[in-house]
Amino acid sequence: MLGFRVSLVLRWTDPAETPATLRPCVATFGNFDGVHRGHRVVIDTLLAEAARRALPAVIVTFDPHPVQVLHPERAPELISPGTLHEELLEATGIDGLCVVPFTTAYAQQLPEDYIVSTFVEGLGVAALVVGADTKGFGRGYTGDVELIRDLGAAHGFDVVVVADQGEGMRWSSTAVRERLRDGDVEGAAEILGRPHRVVGTIVHGFHRGRELGYPTANLERRSRGVVPADGVYAGWFTRLDLPAEHPDRVLPAAISVGTNPTFDGTQRTVEAYCLDRTDLDLYGEEVAVDFVVHLRPTLKFDSIDELLVAMARDVDQARDILSGAR
Repeated sequence: MLGFRVSLVLRWTDPAETPATLRPCVATFGNFDGVHRGHRVVIDTLLAEAARRALPAVIVTFDPHPVQVLHPERAPELISPGTLHEELLEATGIDGLCVVPFTTAYAQQLPEDYIVSTFVEGLGVAALVVGADTKGFGRGYTGDVELIRDLGAAHGFDVVVVADQGEGMRWSSTAVRERLRDGDVEGAAEILGRPHRVVGTIVHGFHRGRELGYPTANLERRSRGVVPADGVYAGWFTRLDLPAEHPDRVLPAAISVGTNPTFDGTQRTVEAYCLDRTDLDLYGEEVAVDFVVHLRPTLKFDSIDELLVAMARDVDQARDILSGAR
């Protein structure tokens, strides 16, 4: 039930224009898609090193994701795209976020030129924190940790290397996507360190839910975040346009993902029923849906009565699960 919009972090796009208040600094760089627990270990190390040196903590990331630019045919669906990604990073407690526009020309920098121009000249870095698996950056994908160590020795900055993380498995964005594709939102949350979130604007649907006694809020098709496998889930519905202290900002919900096969639907939708609430007017609001537990797969029922029985059971399960999770 995280809000994410809680930061006064300085944000800019060109390392050469780094605010003077953030120079010198301790920095790290990467895509950080999903900002999962492995990323958090790197970021927590960044914060600790910055505090120890009494310097600002800065993250350099990229938009779009480099693979989307260099190899669009195999670009991953992003766990936390756009502003959602930035909000997750800003909520970690950093002081600065440099979101560099990634282009094919930018990718042609030699790895040593990238490190020197961005971190030595741009950020005045005192220490650079990197994961042990940092590699494949710069022209020819030749940049790695050893090159960074050599450049640190040559240009007078420390290099702090963080070992791979994971309990019996490697925490990775790929592993999160795999679990979401399987509908395993609990497994995804274990890696993320929080429930997976999808953000979008509420739009009009077919209004079947209201007719059945369970009015649902339909997310626009171009929502932000990986939509889990078709099924019914228990989760949280956050009305992002409301202030944090508003009693209706975060509501328990039963969430349906799928094509509504009982009605022979063909369009895949994400719709949420806020438990025991039939009084909400949500059209046009930006909301976040956090997936907590997978309740059941999407099913085609032979009658509306069978569907209603299943929906009542889903709501009861969601209520039981979420009542102890506040």
